[in-house]
Amino acid sequence: MCGFCGFHSKEILPSEIILKMNQAIKHRGPDDEGYFFDGRSFAGEESMPEIKATQTPLAANAQSSLAFGFRRLSIIELSEKGHQPMISENENVITFNGEIYNFKEIRAELEVLGVDFFSNSDTEVILKGYEVWGTDVIEKLDGMFSFCLFDKSNNKIIFARDRVGLKPLFYFRNAHGLFWASEIKSLLKSGKIKPEINWEGVQSNFIYQTTISPQTCFTQIYSVEPGTFTVYDLDTEKFRFDKYYQIPVKTKSTITEKVAIENVEKLIKKNVRQQLFADVPVISMMSGGIDSTLVTILAKQNQDSLKAFTLSYHNANDEVSNAELTAKENGIKHFVEHIDADDIIKNLKENIAHFEEPYLAIESLLNATEFCKKNGYKVVFSGNGADELFGGYMHLMKFKTWTKIRRFRFLRHFIKGNSHKTKKIKNYLSLKNSQDFFRNGQGGMKPFEIEELFLHKPPEIGSAKIDTTYQSYFLEDMYRSLASHHAYRDDLSAMKNSVEFRYPYLSNDLIEYVAQIPEEIRFNGKINKPLLRKIAEKYVPAQVLVMKKKGFTFPFFQWYQEDQRLRNFIKEHLESLKKRNILNNSTIEKWQNSIHKPEDLNKIWQLVTFEVWQQTYFD
Repeated sequence: MCGFCGFHSKEILPSEIILKMNQAIKHRGPDDEGYFFDGRSFAGEESMPEIKATQTPLAANAQSSLAFGFRRLSIIELSEKGHQPMISENENVITFNGEIYNFKEIRAELEVLGVDFFSNSDTEVILKGYEVWGTDVIEKLDGMFSFCLFDKSNNKIIFARDRVGLKPLFYFRNAHGLFWASEIKSLLKSGKIKPEINWEGVQSNFIYQTTISPQTCFTQIYSVEPGTFTVYDLDTEKFRFDKYYQIPVKTKSTITEKVAIENVEKLIKKNVRQQLFADVPVISMMSGGIDSTLVTILAKQNQDSLKAFTLSYHNANDEVSNAELTAKENGIKHFVEHIDADDIIKNLKENIAHFEEPYLAIESLLNATEFCKKNGYKVVFSGNGADELFGGYMHLMKFKTWTKIRRFRFLRHFIKGNSHKTKKIKNYLSLKNSQDFFRNGQGGMKPFEIEELFLHKPPEIGSAKIDTTYQSYFLEDMYRSLASHHAYRDDLSAMKNSVEFRYPYLSNDLIEYVAQIPEEIRFNGKINKPLLRKIAEKYVPAQVLVMKKKGFTFPFFQWYQEDQRLRNFIKEHLESLKKRNILNNSTIEKWQNSIHKPEDLNKIWQLVTFEVWQQTYFD
C-alpha cells in the first residue's frame, strides 16, 4: 500500500514541485521514497539505505517535463526490489498503490510466455503484464489498486483503478499540463491549480454523504472512476476513457438458495486465505457484528497467530461483549481499545481536514487505524463491503413497503402545508425509483433541504428511469455508497496512519457471483443479509446473530448533548460559515436552532465539515 503522484507538463518544471507533491502524501508510505525525473531514477531523503547507496538524491533545482513520485508502505516484498517508481528493461515506468491477490497466478502465466522477473512484487507483475497484454492485463487483476504507467514507446500515460474503487486516483489537466496523485492535497501542493469550489460536487456530497466519481468538490479536479482505465496520449493531448468492468445487471434464475450458500461460503473462505498473504503481521478488526466476526473466525482457522481488536465507546457494551465471546470461543487474542470524547476532540479539526471533502459523521476508523499503528500492525482485515453486497443496511427493510406506497405518489399533490414534516412526507411520496429510494436512505440532506440551503438553484439529482427492483438498488449501493463513500473514507482513514485495510467480501469473483443470485435469495425485506446469515450460523455465536446492527459508530448525538466543547466547536464554525455568505444563512440558523434528534445534527455537521474544508483548502 502506497501513495504516488506525478506530472507531465508542456513546460519544463522544477523538481521542487514533485518533491512537495510527494511530501504531502508521506503518511501513505513512510518506509521508502522514490522518484523518476528527467528520464532517470532518483532517491529521496527517506529512501531505503539500499536505494540511497545506488541512486542520487533528487535535487530541488533539477528540471523536467515528466515526473513520478512515490511513497511506500512495505507489506509484500520488503526488500529494495519492491522500490518504485519501477522501470522495466523497455524503459516503461509504473507507480502502483494497492495489493493484487492473484499476482502469483498472473506471474505464472507470464513465465510460461518466457517473461523473467527480478522481484517477488505484484508491481512488477502489472508492469510486465502490460508489456505482454497491453491494457488487457487490467481485467486480470483481482485486488485493490490504482496505478499510473508511462508507456515510453507509445508516448502514453495510463491511469487505472480497481473494479470497486478501493484505491483512489485524482488528476487535473490545464494549461500547465497533466497532474495526478493518490490524494487531492498532493495535487494542490503542485501550485499549478487554484482551488475553487465545485458546487455540483458539494451538492452531491450533501445528499449522498460523498462526492460521486468522477466529480470532486474541487473544480477541474477529477477522480478516475472505479472499473475504468484512462489512456492519455502525450502527442495529441487527448484522453480515452475505457470502462473495463461493470457489475452484472441480470440475475440467474437457475441458482438455488442451497447452491448460493455453498458457493458464497467457498468464495469467502478462498478470499480470506488469499488476503492473509503478507510479509508483516495481520490483525482483524471486529465490531461485534456478523460481517467482521465471520471473517475473523475464518482468518483464525487459516492463521493461528491471528489477533483481533475492537473499539469501545460509551454504551457500546454489546459490541465489546460479542467480540470478547467470539475471541474466547475461537482462541483469538483480543484487544479492546477504549475511545472517549477526549480522544476525538483532541485531533478533531485535523482529522476533518484530512478527508478533502465535507462529510456527515465522526470517522471512527481513524481511531481504529491509530490503534493499529501504535501497536505495530500494517495490515487489517475488515468486514466492510458485506452490507452493500448482501443487503445489510436497515433502511433497506422498508424497500418492499415503499414499492407498494409509491403507487400513491399522486397524493403528494394534495398534501397542504409547508412545515418540515410535511416536506418530508412529500419527499418520500415523490421517490419514483430505486435510485431515489437509495438516495433518501443515505442520511444526508433531502432535495428540498438543498433547495432551502443553496442560494442558486442546484442541478437535479437522480434518474428519470422507472426501476423499482432490488437489483437496481443494489447497483446504486455498490457504485455510490461503497465505491465513492466507504472505500474513499476507508482509504484515507487507513493511510493517515500508514495502515492497509483488506476486504474479503470484495473480491472480483464474489461480487460477480452474488450480483447474479436471484433477488429473493439475497433480500426478503424481513431481516438484513439473509444469505450471509445462513453462512454465519455455522461459525458465529448466536448472540452475535441477533444483535441489532451498529458497526463501528461513535455515539455522536449523545456526545453533542453532553459535551459543551463539541457544541462550541459547532457554533464557532457555523458562525464562520455564515460570514462567507455563500449559503442561505437563515436556513443555517433555522437548522442550528432545531437540533432535536440525530438526523438534525447530521445536517449541521455536514455544514461544519464544509467550513473546516474551506478553511483548510481555500483560506
